[in-house]
Amino acid sequence: MEEGFGSGAENGNPAATTTTTTTTTRTATPLGEANTAVSPSRSRCRLLLRLKAKLCTWHMVKTLALGQVLSLFICGTAVTSQFLADKYSVNTPMLQSFINYCLLFLIYTTTLVFRKDGDNALQILKKKWWKYILLGLADVEANYTIVKAYQYTTITSVQLLDCFGIPVLMALSWFLLRARYKLIHFLAVAVCLLGVGTMVGADILAGRPDGEGSDVVIGDVLVLLGASLYAISNVSEEYIVKNLSRVEFLGMVGLFGTIISGLQLAIVEHKDIANIQWNWKIALLFLAFALCMFGLYSFMPVVIKVTSATSVNLGILTADLYSLFFGLFLFGYKFSVLYLLSFVVIMVGFIMYCSTPTRTIEAVATSLPLATSTGFDNLALKIEENHWDAPVTLPPQLNRDEGQAKETSATKLTAL
Repeated sequence: MEEGFGSGAENGNPAATTTTTTTTTRTATPLGEANTAVSPSRSRCRLLLRLKAKLCTWHMVKTLALGQVLSLFICGTAVTSQFLADKYSVNTPMLQSFINYCLLFLIYTTTLVFRKDGDNALQILKKKWWKYILLGLADVEANYTIVKAYQYTTITSVQLLDCFGIPVLMALSWFLLRARYKLIHFLAVAVCLLGVGTMVGADILAGRPDGEGSDVVIGDVLVLLGASLYAISNVSEEYIVKNLSRVEFLGMVGLFGTIISGLQLAIVEHKDIANIQWNWKIALLFLAFALCMFGLYSFMPVVIKVTSATSVNLGILTADLYSLFFGLFLFGYKFSVLYLLSFVVIMVGFIMYCSTPTRTIEAVATSLPLATSTGFDNLALKIEENHWDAPVTLPPQLNRDEGQAKETSATKLTAL
């Protein structure tokens, strides 16, 4: 039988077979060359299309815009504080924060008291009062320690060490919020920090007044402490905003922030407040600071809910640059091209971070029964055991094909 099959193949037309093989070989070569020539251009087009799909989206534009709005609010607080310090010798950071907390109390805590859909202020306080006391303490002291650090260390140290809050924030998000980052997120953070370093270098080259620190070690410790407290506050804010509500966060921060800052104000700043020579300009600057701070607190939960706390902190790194740009006209700062370069570098890092969303690890729910025995017989082995013991059910089409194959084999064996 084998010889019969072999002779049948050899009895075919050899010329036709040769011609077909030659034609196939001749046409395969130019097609291979064409594919080799086109593939680089196709890969570049695909890469550009993927970048366009990631970057040119409404979510990306909205994230960039919202982040810069927050930076402008922070810039407003910095400019008004510097005006108060330089022009009128007023250094009362706790009083300025106290006004902001009072506004939050009047707007959001009052709303929380009269809220009917969901938990009101009284029910929230019964369940989580001690948690919100700690959150309010962290928020108040974060604001105070950063501003207080300027009295002990230099502006350069504050700008650099304040970035310490970003890795702390990422670590807290990793463990508490179960966020998981990719390589591009760490590269984006490094690019943003490089932009901050460029900004500090521009300050040095432009000869910006850096101040003389009375005790640099104390000032640097205060900056690191303030950055860490900001990270704790922001992680808590992200959790509350995404799982509970924005009004609850702002209402509780307004309540306990007003109490804590009021007590601290009476202890540490009562003499400074008594020495203020009040006039309408100073009152207007206080009001402008309070409104910028209130806008920052009210708007930040909206941005965090859309993105994340880490993304927001990367976006507001440009706030110092906006303050420098305003300082060119208001305080006589010298311009440097490195300011523009640092702004571009920070924005590139921010876009890199936002281009790829982070993952969140959730608790995996399963309907499979848990293993009841001990030792090595765990759930994974149970699943594998059940998998091998379970009967394999083939679809009807596969059963039909298998039956036809068996009939064909039986026919061939009969013929043989």
